[in-house]
Amino acid sequence: MQKIVIFDMDGTLIDSKKDITTSINYVRKHNHNLEPLSEDFVVEAINMHERNLPKLFYNTQTYEQRDREVFEKHYKQQCIEHPYLYDGVLEMLQELQKNGVKMGVATNAPTLFAKTMLEHLDVADMFELIVGADAVSASKPSPEMLLKILEVCHYDKEHDKAWMVGDNSKDMESAKNAGIEALFAIWGFSAFGEHTQIVTTPQEVVEIVLS
Repeated sequence: MQKIVIFDMDGTLIDSKKDITTSINYVRKHNHNLEPLSEDFVVEAINMHERNLPKLFYNTQTYEQRDREVFEKHYKQQCIEHPYLYDGVLEMLQELQKNGVKMGVATNAPTLFAKTMLEHLDVADMFELIVGADAVSASKPSPEMLLKILEVCHYDKEHDKAWMVGDNSKDMESAKNAGIEALFAIWGFSAFGEHTQIVTTPQEVVEIVLS
């Protein structure tokens, strides 16, 4: 039996809120002449189950192409300025890897940004696959990202065990839709959550997976 753990990235593995907020505010100022948003507002908006992010961030009903282009150009440089792994995450990844657990990343961020940040933090090579929203037809809560990772890991649902670790309801739903277990992490962007299994530290993930 093999064990597979799929992680969300922002708010689960890494704290990226400063750089995300900086790039959003850059677009707000240069394209819309709007006042800056706080990091807390941006994180809360991202984690809302139902939300219109263009409206919340740029006061537009849909993402305008010019906003996408300016954000992506700015964030490509900005995204490695301040991200860091949460306390205990590196040790968690090392211990899981040492025990033969296969790991992947499923993030609603673009794959390029995810790989860039995880490479910058020297952990990208620990994952079998890093999948962003641009690599699938539907982002979380669709199970498509998770299923791609499980396929690469040759997951056999009859014999193997797999978990999704994330910090919001879409992560939990994607796990349910993929038919695997889910762990709600409350050490990052979400300080609380409603789910069957809540983990308060990365070490708890290790204990659950290796038990």
